[in-house]
Amino acid sequence: MTSQQINNPLHGKTLEHIVNSLVEHYGWKDLGKHINIRCFNNDPSVKSSLKFLRKTPWARTEVEELYLSLPQNNDEDDTPSPAAAIWAKRKH
Repeated sequence: MTSQQINNPLHGKTLEHIVNSLVEHYGWKDLGKHINIRCFNNDPSVKSSLKFLRKTPWARTEVEELYLSLPQNNDEDDTPSPAAAIWAKRKH
């Protein structure tokens, strides 16, 4: 395992898992409000979202960052984990 993956909070998480978690947490309507992309707002489906996100790096980055901000991915005090913070800084 590379040192980059050790601190990567998304390691082992598929894009499908990330999208499904966001849909479960927000629902399609609210997810479309958080990230205004057509695949979340017009006839949304996991399949169409995955197809778009795999081809569009900026949208995938936004989805990954929103996923990392979910309460289940944070410490008890609702602040991002150190690994999540480090990874977010590396991506920019």
